[in-house]
Order: sequence, then C-alpha cells, then structure tokens
Amino acid sequence: MKKSLFWVLAVLITLTSAGYQRMTGPTHPRRGKIAVDGSLVRFRLPRSGESTGNLKVALPLPDPAEGYLEYKRYKTDDPWAREPLVRRDAELVGFLPKQPAAGKLLYRVHLVSGGKDIPLGGEAPVVVRFKGPVPIGLLIIHIIVMFAGMLAATAAGLAALDKNRNPRRFVLSAAALIVVGGFILGPLVQKYAFGVFWSGVPFGIDLTDNKTLITFLIWVVALIAGRKGKPARATVLIASVVTLVVYLVPHSLLGSELKYTKMN
Repeated sequence: MKKSLFWVLAVLITLTSAGYQRMTGPTHPRRGKIAVDGSLVRFRLPRSGESTGNLKVALPLPDPAEGYLEYKRYKTDDPWAREPLVRRDAELVGFLPKQPAAGKLLYRVHLVSGGKDIPLGGEAPVVVRFKGPVPIGLLIIHIIVMFAGMLAATAAGLAALDKNRNPRRFVLSAAALIVVGGFILGPLVQKYAFGVFWSGVPFGIDLTDNKTLITFLIWVVALIAGRKGKPARATVLIASVVTLVVYLVPHSLLGSELKYTKMN
C-alpha cells in the first residue's frame, strides 16, 4: 500500500470514529425541529453545562410564541419546578439552576402556541450534566493526544494488514499515547470537571475510564506479542479493531454522577 493511501485511510477511519463518538454521546445537544404557527423551527437543547452558572436554554421563536421550562434533580423524588420562558428579541430564553460538579437535572421545554401545549422532543425529559470548568489548554492537549493515540492504533491495524510494513513502531506509539492521554491527562481533566481522578474499575462504572483501561491492556498484549521486533500481525490487528470498537462507544456514557440522595 502506498504511503499516501495508508495515511489517508488511517486519518479517515480515525476521524469517522471520533465524529461518531461525539455525535452519539450523552452530552451532545438534543436537536430537532417543530412546526410552530406554520413555520418550521429548529431547536437545540443542551445536555451539558458548567457548575459555575445557570444554564441558558434558548429557542429561536418570534412572537407570539410562549413557553416554559420544567425541571427536577435527577433520580430524586423532587417535585417538578416550572419557570416561564422570557422573551429576548427573537428568542425565548430560560435558565436551569446550576448544579454541583457531576450533578444532573431532568428538564422539558414546552411551547404554548394557539392554545396548544407542545413539549419539544416529545414527553421524554432531557438529562443535563454539570461539570466544573477545565483549563482550555489542558483540554486541548488531552484531545490532541487521545486523537493521536487513536490514529496510531488505526495505523497499526493497517500496517498489520500490509506485509511490507512492520506495525511495531505504531504499536509503541499507540501504547505510549494511551498512557499519556488516558492515565495522565485524562484523570487531570476529570478531576477539574467532576472532582475525581478516576471513576472506572475498581471504583466505579464510568465507561470512559473503563474504555481507557481496556485499550491499554489490549496494547500491552500487543507489545508483549511483538517483543524482539516481531510483527505479531494477528495480535496487532485484533488490538486495533478492539480499540476502534471501544472508541465507538459514546463518550461520557455512565459517567460521573452526583448522588443527591447521599447529600446532606
């Protein structure tokens, strides 16, 4: 396989898997569209907010549309609170009260138009999780390193399929980047965002942390299989495929969650 084609395939596969993970994650905004007074309106309901301030929910709706927010803390017996949406120019705006890091709210947005009460996105409430602010520099470096690790893992798999290439150097790169991105930078990001360094096995079921652990272990196996410079193509290919499958699991699924019932 030509070098240019090799890297084009590696980058395309990595970008596709990263994009899918981002679009299907539980913190990606819920999007949709609805007909209001004969006009089609597109909406975006946030599913992630920062614990430093109330979360704005804005809908691009002109007069005379009205509406309200109703919300409650996640997994509690709290009654639903209701707040009217306020008109601000061409938008209806409401605010969800800020929560501690890893706290979650359930909320629904209702439009009132023509005497009808219209719940956006159906009756199922939206779950929004709050997090602490993460230094942007740390976050950018973490994302770059994790993306580079995914790229190295993909390249290793492609090299394992090419008899003219030895995947060993890609295996070393993938393992090193996963360690730096997943076990050094990742815990730092999580500490800022949710107050803990690690919430995977054996301390919790956070799939993001557990995905990191699984991918690290599979690349350790690939490293051992390829000792003394052996290509270990079958093992490397399995490690690459497992990494791809693991990273297709939505990011932040079963992530850190504040237990309100345990708070004073």
